[in-house]
Amino acid sequence: MRFRQAFTTVAIAALLPIPALADELSESRVKELVLEAIRENPEIVMEAVAILEQRQAQAQELSQAQVLNDQRELIENDPNAPVLGNLEGDVTVVEFFDYNCPYCRRVKPEVRALIEDDPNIRLVYREWPILGDGSVFAAKAALAARKQDKYEEFHWAMMGLEGRAEEASVLRVAEEIGLDIAQLRKDMEAPEVEEHIATSMQLTQALGFNGTPSFVIGDALVPGFVEKAQLADLVEEARKVED
Repeated sequence: MRFRQAFTTVAIAALLPIPALADELSESRVKELVLEAIRENPEIVMEAVAILEQRQAQAQELSQAQVLNDQRELIENDPNAPVLGNLEGDVTVVEFFDYNCPYCRRVKPEVRALIEDDPNIRLVYREWPILGDGSVFAAKAALAARKQDKYEEFHWAMMGLEGRAEEASVLRVAEEIGLDIAQLRKDMEAPEVEEHIATSMQLTQALGFNGTPSFVIGDALVPGFVEKAQLADLVEEARKVED
């Protein structure tokens, strides 16, 4: 808050028609001029706030672009992340999600239709369990299901789950699709499971994501629910860049 107030003051000062050089004015005199300007033109505060917000947005975009550039290989080609669709596809769609996120469940048919209609998409899933212990248990179970070659089947089944994903409901789904529960529990404690989740946490923080689902498609960062048509448009944009 103090930084914002200070920056706003500086922004207002920058808008003032001050005839003297900045280094010839004392700090107290600058404050007096700022207060005088605010009294005469209250709207200048909103203009200063707009400048602050614009600069913050620009800084965030630059930071995100740098993260994408530096971490592209890890984001798109982490060998410890499940891949659906075409493993050799020309465009990679990365989704960060939580099994207890209602919007993730809503986007399931959109994503599934996307990869069914476009056979050249690699779909990378990043388990990002941020909605409680049940989400963590579900994410670990899903990642462990890879050892039994049932990640995709388990994933779609979990996305169709009614009610919250908790230990009991997760294990019920696992049994329904034929997973060996004893083996699943053992594999849930594998270091690569913890590593995947930790990496998801690090990437989302660096990318500035604050909720699920969140997508990375080419150079686009897409937070929230997205319909299939928009996803397809983003894929085509990424494809043009690749070409």
